[in-house]
Parts: sequence; C-alpha cells; structure tokens
Amino acid sequence: MLVIRDLKKIYKGTTKGITGVSLHVEKGDVYAFIGHNGAGKTTLLKAITGIHDFDQGEVFINGVDLKKAPLEAKKNFAYVPDNPDIYEFMTGIQYLNFIADVYGVSAADRESRIALHAERFEITASLGNLISSYSHGMKQKLVLISAFLHDPRLLIMDEPFVGLDPKAAFLLKESMRELTARGGAIFFSTHVLDVAEKLCNKVAIVREGQIIADGLMQDVLKDGVSLEDLFMETVTSGPSGSSK
Repeated sequence: MLVIRDLKKIYKGTTKGITGVSLHVEKGDVYAFIGHNGAGKTTLLKAITGIHDFDQGEVFINGVDLKKAPLEAKKNFAYVPDNPDIYEFMTGIQYLNFIADVYGVSAADRESRIALHAERFEITASLGNLISSYSHGMKQKLVLISAFLHDPRLLIMDEPFVGLDPKAAFLLKESMRELTARGGAIFFSTHVLDVAEKLCNKVAIVREGQIIADGLMQDVLKDGVSLEDLFMETVTSGPSGSSK
C-alpha cells in the first residue's frame, strides 16, 4: 500500500531532515511512526504526501510512483496534517462538499458518508456554521471527516489525536479499525504511546532523521517491554538498527 525506499530529505542550508528511510505499510496495517520533537516525523509525512519534494529515494502508493505520477498517487490516500488549517470562509458542509468534488465522490455516497461521520463525531448541527467559528477540536473533527469521505486506500495522519476529547479519540480509533477492516491501511505519527501500543500492529521509531527500530509491534516489544520504555531507551541510547 505504501512503500518508502531509501528516502532522503534535508532542508537547504541545514543538516535537519531524514536520511535512508525505508518502510513498507501493507493492507490492513495500522502503523505508528513515533519519535521526539524534531526527529523527522512531519518531514517524512510531508515528503510521502507530495507536500515537500525529496532529495533521493522512491515512494509508491498503491503501486503508483509518487514522483512520476503524483496526481494518480494522491487519489489513493488522504492526509490529516498536525494543524487543521482549512478554509475558514466556508461552512463545514461547503468544505466537505468541496473535498468530495475534488475526489469525485458521488452525490449519494457523499450524503451518506457525511451523515455517518458527522453524526459519529457529533458536529452535524454545526455543519451549516462558518469554519471560522469552530474550536480547534471541531476543526480537527471536520478534517478527519473529510479524510474518511472518499474512503481512501491509505490514510496518513500527523498527530491526529491532538485536540480531540476522549470520546472523539475513541471514535477515531473505531473509524481507523473500520478502514483497515475494508482493506485499507493507516500510517500516522503520534506522541500518545499507549494508544499506539494498543491500536497498532506495526511501529517505527525515528531518531535524528533515521529509523532506529521498526517492525511488528509484537516483535519490537520483547520481554514485556512497553512502547514507552522502548522509546525512552532508543531515543537516549542512539541507533540500534532495525528490529526486522
């Protein structure tokens, strides 16, 4: 579903970025990408979504080369950024219909999907209001609904649980499980390690722009070690190699 091969992205005039990142997200995966602030999580996510160009390497989304066929590749995924900067001059329903138009979602499908997810995330009554009147949490919910709206093959998210109340976070996890049950895949960054440990079947830990541990959650967490313990050990002790 998502194949990343030897990806490198260094910001001009700095040494910051990512180097030699290779990962494989398969159908049915809920794949957590964790690391400390500045480790390279957002850099990788913006590179694999086409927001930032990258210096070397390859990215394939559902078998489509992101560099060679970016529009075709982007049809296969939805991206939820770490900050929900969206068109505040629109109402919620206008924004969702705009996203549905971009992805060619039929009138019948968009109506049923908007109704389902808006009710689930409890913002149906606010869809007619301007987005500028929304709280941060409501904007986050709207962005999440827009991501699920076209039933993507791959969902890429940057810190999706930030700004969500406990009930909304629970509902997001349910929506994530439903997407993967339909054969989709999810790759997301998070600082909420206990959620990642319980929800995900795979994990990768990044430190200073390089993957230092990755693989099946059950293989990465050996001898009863928690994800939090492993994270603290790996980010302080330096590169330890892949767990694959």
